[in-house]
Amino acid sequence: MYQFFIDSSQISDGHAIITGSDYNHMKNVLRIKPGEQFYIAVQSQPPVKYICTVDAYVEQCADCRILSEAAETHELPCSITLYQGLPKADKLEWIIEKAVELGVDRIVPVSMERSVVKIDAKKADAKLSRWQNIAQAAAKQSKRDRIPEVCPVLSFKEALKQADEAQVKFLPYENARGMAATREILGAVKQGERIAVFIGPEGGFSEKEVNQALAAGFAAVTLGQRILRTETAAVAVLAMLAYELET
Repeated sequence: MYQFFIDSSQISDGHAIITGSDYNHMKNVLRIKPGEQFYIAVQSQPPVKYICTVDAYVEQCADCRILSEAAETHELPCSITLYQGLPKADKLEWIIEKAVELGVDRIVPVSMERSVVKIDAKKADAKLSRWQNIAQAAAKQSKRDRIPEVCPVLSFKEALKQADEAQVKFLPYENARGMAATREILGAVKQGERIAVFIGPEGGFSEKEVNQALAAGFAAVTLGQRILRTETAAVAVLAMLAYELET
């Protein structure tokens, strides 16, 4: 079934009102007819997902009737924040899309020593808006219950400080111990824990950054004997976590 995200203010008396671009997409692109069922995910705390149907299209809005609350969840039992070293070109857009599909809760771009890309302050807001739109589209496609947040770019020092709130912290690094240790570390994660994952940019982490992360309580894990591109590393570690955590 198709899915749409709305705010709790759009719910009233057993009905949900959809407007704007989602209304146009629903009516003119997907051509959803009255009686056809779809999901509506309400961005509340905690998020709620309903099975709905269109009662009528009126005055540039879709009047949707709530049939029942959806029983299943498409969220991981842990909150994962991906701290992604700024990559070149439009790689970050691809990483955001795939990270959302794999269940990440928050994505924080990080300017690291070997990051080639520098975000122009004048363009930062436009970039962030585009990244958030990509996250929303990926969340809709993958039937997520919530839209993951894409945060403003942080420095490595700022990211380490923010990640201190996490209970489990991973640093995929080619000099870490073997896969047996990685399996042991990932297998020890408990449901409900907050997880922070740091991924380096194309040139990897500097030695200084690795030492700072290890001193801050990060566990170094290896992703195999091959050196992965930054975008591959992000997907690999998130897929490993989803495999361990998915019920």
